[in-house]
Amino acid sequence: MPAATLRCRACDTDHGLTDAAICSKCFGPLDPFYDMDAARTSFTAERIAAGPLSLWRYAELLPVRAPDEQRLAPGFTPLVPAPRLAVALGVGSLHLKLDTANPTHSFKDRVVAVAAAKAQELGLETLSCSSTGNLANAVAARAAAEGMEAAVFCPADLEPEKLVATAVYGATIYAVNGTYDDCSRLSIELSFELPWAFVNVGLRAYYAEGSKTLAFEIAEQRGWSVPDVVVAPIASGAMFSKVGQGFGELRELGLVEGDVPRLIGAQAEGCNPVAEAFREDRRVVPMRPCSIARSLAIGNPADGDFAVACAKDTGGAIHTVAEEDVGINMALLAETTGVFGETAAGVTLGGLREAIRRGQVGESDDVVLLVTGDGLKTPDPIEERFRPDEIEADADALLDRLDAP
Repeated sequence: MPAATLRCRACDTDHGLTDAAICSKCFGPLDPFYDMDAARTSFTAERIAAGPLSLWRYAELLPVRAPDEQRLAPGFTPLVPAPRLAVALGVGSLHLKLDTANPTHSFKDRVVAVAAAKAQELGLETLSCSSTGNLANAVAARAAAEGMEAAVFCPADLEPEKLVATAVYGATIYAVNGTYDDCSRLSIELSFELPWAFVNVGLRAYYAEGSKTLAFEIAEQRGWSVPDVVVAPIASGAMFSKVGQGFGELRELGLVEGDVPRLIGAQAEGCNPVAEAFREDRRVVPMRPCSIARSLAIGNPADGDFAVACAKDTGGAIHTVAEEDVGINMALLAETTGVFGETAAGVTLGGLREAIRRGQVGESDDVVLLVTGDGLKTPDPIEERFRPDEIEADADALLDRLDAP
């Protein structure tokens, strides 16, 4: 494991591989720091190919050791072509990275697997989080698989599909009267009082690293090459920026050549602090969320500024998608690919369409679009499409109606 320490992103102070949440010197965010010289000898295409078909095949560049028994291991999800959608949009090539194939049908299984491994290393027995739904599902399922307790904090008015998909694993659900940001503040306060593993608070430095395995998988599944463009949704900004980091690490290690992909991010209009910061070329200013895309509705994104910098550094962009377009894009994705993505996917596709409209992505580009969650969790935006034709149990009547010969 080449990870040597947690290092402050702002002042470079080292904290060891502890459960520190923030820098003790300047209160900046912490990131794992790797011995890349050591990684060059161990993180090779041959070694990776011999590993398990999960994110743990990349354990040499994760900040925790791979579990001896890899229960319910996420990752190595399909990368599938979407030719009909590519034609409809006018791009050269388009693939979908389907993290709906993870155990609880979202990319959150990746980050929780890494955080839970660290929690077990520290001897903690309860996994906890604040969540807009997908993370709660992942925490509850991981706890069930590992024989741990789970306690999650969610907005009380969250989609019932997500709450039921958390309760089934036996987790304790605390329905908070407030927004996700209220849940987040509460979990931060409680992290100082309870001996729980708050995956997106005290273990955030480990948790966030799980997202970069998306970049590793995309490159490996393409024969160790990178696309021109990767399109992703933005909530806290952590996943978006870690995907960029992942491609950068592959390039540094010589596993891929050329430039890292241009990263295109997207947020819904009702909660777009990162997109607005990118558009106005300023730091992120928190806002109160009011969006149909609940899984992205984080008004005070912890890694928002990092996401803006990542978009700029890669020559990408971050766009706002109108609320009324989210369901339209979910339907377009489903009709042209057979993939039913959640509201976040509708936002992501909307971001790609806006980038195409602005000339930032064109007909010669090779594009990968991340589908980070399953549409069965957020069916409301497309429910008006359910308009069945009621008929009698009479074949002749239906044939007459169809004007069949």
